Parts: sequence; structure tokens; C-alpha cells
Amino acid sequence: KMRKDMKKRVVVIGGGLGGLFTGAILAKEGLQVTVLEKNINIGGGLQTFFRNGEEFETSMHILGGFQPGGTLDKICIYLGIAGCLDFAPDGNDCIDRVTYLCDGAEYRLPGGREAFVAYLSGRFPSEAAGIQGFVDLMYSMAAEVDIFNLRPTENFLAAHSIDFFRPIDEVMAGYVSDPRLKELLSFINPMYGGVKGHTPAYVHAIITVLYLNGQSKFRGGSRQLTKALVGVIEGHGGHVEGGCPVTSIGVGQKNVTYVETADGVRHMADVYVSAIHPCALLALLPPGTFNRTFTARLNEIPNSYSAFSAYFVMKPGMFPYLPGVNFCQRDYGTCWNLADTADGVWPLGMMYITPCDNRQGRWARKVIVNCVMEFDEVRRWEHTCLGARPKEYDEWKRGKVAQITDIMGQLYPGFGAMVEHSYSASPLTIRDYYGVKDGSLYGYRKDSCNMALSQMSVFTKVKNLMLTGQCINLHGICGVPLTAINTAEGILGLNVVVNKINEAYEKGL
Repeated sequence: KMRKDMKKRVVVIGGGLGGLFTGAILAKEGLQVTVLEKNINIGGGLQTFFRNGEEFETSMHILGGFQPGGTLDKICIYLGIAGCLDFAPDGNDCIDRVTYLCDGAEYRLPGGREAFVAYLSGRFPSEAAGIQGFVDLMYSMAAEVDIFNLRPTENFLAAHSIDFFRPIDEVMAGYVSDPRLKELLSFINPMYGGVKGHTPAYVHAIITVLYLNGQSKFRGGSRQLTKALVGVIEGHGGHVEGGCPVTSIGVGQKNVTYVETADGVRHMADVYVSAIHPCALLALLPPGTFNRTFTARLNEIPNSYSAFSAYFVMKPGMFPYLPGVNFCQRDYGTCWNLADTADGVWPLGMMYITPCDNRQGRWARKVIVNCVMEFDEVRRWEHTCLGARPKEYDEWKRGKVAQITDIMGQLYPGFGAMVEHSYSASPLTIRDYYGVKDGSLYGYRKDSCNMALSQMSVFTKVKNLMLTGQCINLHGICGVPLTAINTAEGILGLNVVVNKINEAYEKGL
């Protein structure tokens, strides 16, 4: 009787976006949640850092789904945190700008399905029918995904249309033929780690639809979302602890019996959720926990590429605040191979944004630039750790920042003179801060050539151990919370959370 009166206990390993959303949902539904995060700062990709009094985002937070009635907006209403978050809508006139250095061409892509089609049809009139058909297909594919639409489902497996799992570049080629147009319709792939001949069409469809339907930035930084999610967990009697790395996991009779942290404390629960990279999880488990086939599979799945980031503090009144995301490529034909440095040219392209301050005006204080980079570029230093890198590594980073500054100078003459300070992060930084294999930006790569290899269940063969995070289903600011719903429903029951999200939203209308 006493056991029945106790709340079911859950330990979540990892306090990033996936761990916090999963923990918040379970705590709201009455479970006793403990989240253990290895870093002092909670939040994973939502973490920020300070340099000379300036706060920087560790990621480029361009947000989709937070507009009224959007997927994330509904989830936040259900969790009771919608009013805690402050967003700066980027408007629909130009949500993304794409520039090509080879000919100086600039494309200012608007938000909204109809406006997007109309703009591209105006630039490529002979391809108008194909553009309309392709965008219609993207929306049709996105509509097939129950969880993306917060729609109750009958089971965890569903049948999909014929093009759903085909490589997106092959699907696109069936609608448009102009190489420049193909590049423009593919420009968003650095936001999900797209690879030619491998990335499934549904991944591109979901990301495209998400951002065309409404795009925004955090006003004042991403820590507000971390704080709100921690507030939900602790407000329902849970606990979130930073600087508490899990060092080992005990397993007996196909059940996790405890997780032990670096301070020697053993945390025991009824259910355990891993929100870390599956390969990092394997290192914590006793040998033989999973069979050899499954273990080999986790180690062999290709990871998405990493990135080199430059963080610039601009002199006051020198650099304009830019809405949306800005993409720059050296030439056409490079959109699908931005990580290729075989000819020694780097970067082939980049993304850059100006974060939105609390009192954002005409001028930007900071500029963040992300350039695709493979982990092999820094593998010679892979056995070093934060704060103890060799001098040659720092010199290498300064050289990369100089290359980025040069390209920014081509876009904005005199850019170097506008910069007050600059900082940088490499794939090593991403690996060590986020605990992801090879500094992968988006976790496991989804592969059309082997969907069975790259699709993972939230369930494991260890009965009370579940998975969440961007390696499992979908990645990103929208995909990870949706995966958290899948994980939570694996504990609470199918459609339990989705139905409550929709009920909360309808009640607030």
C-alpha cells in the first residue's frame, strides 16, 4: 500500500533540451524526476557563455514552431511556460537571405507558403509549376507525421508515401531542373546536416515547413527556456542538478538498478531515461548489457558533421541588426558538400545571425558565424581537453577566424574594423560541451540508404531504460521536444501527452 502511494521515480541522464523537455513532461504528469547533467550549466545546446561581460549563445537559435498555434507554442502552453518566453518575430518579408560570392547574386526568401512559392516563381518563371509542386509535396510529407502535427496515432509505426524516405536531392530533381534553383530549395540543409544521396525527403520537408510557417529568435537569450523547463520540473517536486556527471550505470536482470555520479552517490529509480548520445551511454553500461549486433550498430551509424563557430563582438553603431538567417556560399553546386575541403578551400559556405538583445535596436552588438567542418580537421588534438589545448591549436583557430573575417568583409566591406573582440569554438568544443561523438551537430545522420540503421526506438532491451534526444527521432529545437513526447508516452501510455497538449491549447483559445 505504501508503494502505491509513492510517485514513480525517474532519473534522466543529461540536462540538455531532450532531457529537460522529457523531465518537464514527466514531472507535470506526476512522476518524481531527477535530472543529472555533467556540465555546471544546464541546457545543452541552450547553454550560454560569457566573455568580457558579453553573453553568447552556444548555438544559432533560429526558432520555428513558437508562433501562436505552432507545435512548440502548444507544448509550452501545456507545460505552463508560454508566458515565460520572450520572442522576437523575424517577420515574413525575408526570413532567410542567401548570397553567392561567385556572382554577387542575393535571394531574399520570404516566409509563408504562398509567398515563398511566388518569390521563387518570380525569379525562375520557367520553373513555376515545379516550384509549386515541390512545396506542395513538402507540406504533404510534413502532414504525414503524426507527432509533428501533435496528432494522436494508432501505433509507433506508420505507412508513408513513396517519396517519404527517398533522398531529398533525387526527389527535388523530379520537380525542378535549374541548378541554381535546386541550390535555393536546398539551402536550409546545413540546419539539419543534409548529405546528397542520403538525407531522406521527410527530414527536409519537416524543417522547411517548420520555418516557412513562422520563424523567430529568443529576445534576450535561450537561457529563459532552460530556466522555464527547470522551473516545471522543480515546481512539481523534481530536481535538476548540474556539475553531476554520471560515471556508471548498474544493470541486473535486464533492469537498470542505479546510476552512479562522480561524487559517489547512487541514484535509484523505477525508470531511467538517457538523453545523451547513445555511444556515450554505451560507455557507462556494463559490458554485455546490449548484444553485440546492437552495440556495433550504435557505433557504426554515421554522425552528422560538426562546425567551427566564430563569435564577434561589434563596436557600437557599426554593424546592422539582421533579421532571420543569412547564408553565404562561395559558388553554386556546393550546398550538399560544405564539409568537403579536398581542394584546400574553406569555408565553402556559412550561416550567420545577429542575436536579439532585450532592447534590440538598429545596430547589432554580436554576430555569430557557423561554418560546416568535419571532426577530422581537429582529430590531431582529440585527446586534449577544455582549458588545456596546445598553442598550435589556438593558432589554428585564429587562422580560421581570419578566414571567416575575410568572407564577412566581402559581404560587409570593412567588417574587420567593426570588430571589437572575437572568440571561436571548434568541433572539439562541441564534443566536450555537449558530450556528442565527433562533435556532431545533429546526432546520428538519417540515411535513405539504410533507414533501419538510422532509425531508433525510444525503448531498449533493458526494460526500464529509455532513450530521448536528437539521435533518436528528430533533431533541433522542434524535433527534440517531439521526441521527448514519444519517450514520455513510452512511460505514460500512447497519446496520453499529445491529447493533453491539444486539450490545454483548445482550453486557452
